[in-house]
Amino acid sequence: MSSGMRGGFGRSRGGQQGGFNMGGGNMQQMLKQAQRMQSEMQKEQEEINETVFEGTSGGGAVTIKMKGDKSLQSIEIKPEVVDPDDVEMLQDMIVAAFSDAANKVDEMTHEKMDKYSAALGG
Repeated sequence: MSSGMRGGFGRSRGGQQGGFNMGGGNMQQMLKQAQRMQSEMQKEQEEINETVFEGTSGGGAVTIKMKGDKSLQSIEIKPEVVDPDDVEMLQDMIVAAFSDAANKVDEMTHEKMDKYSAALGG
């Protein structure tokens, strides 16, 4: 082997193994930042999951309370809207109140999580 040939895998002039610069310091910094962001995202998602959201319909005749994980906590129905001859209207108000609460969960989730997707270039 000549003195200039080292098999291509020795130390290069820059001191990197194999002549490749993978940006080791930058890569580790990026990984740490990604781990930090993931931890922050998990914390915020847990906070959202524990927050109680309220949805209403019928001018407050039906109120739904749910947590951020969309688990139903309670339903309150004012007695004056309970009409045995119009159960369908009550059912519609319950669905509307549930949708209202679920939309509030989604809005807060997007509000808190969009900053992470923006930081990731999404």
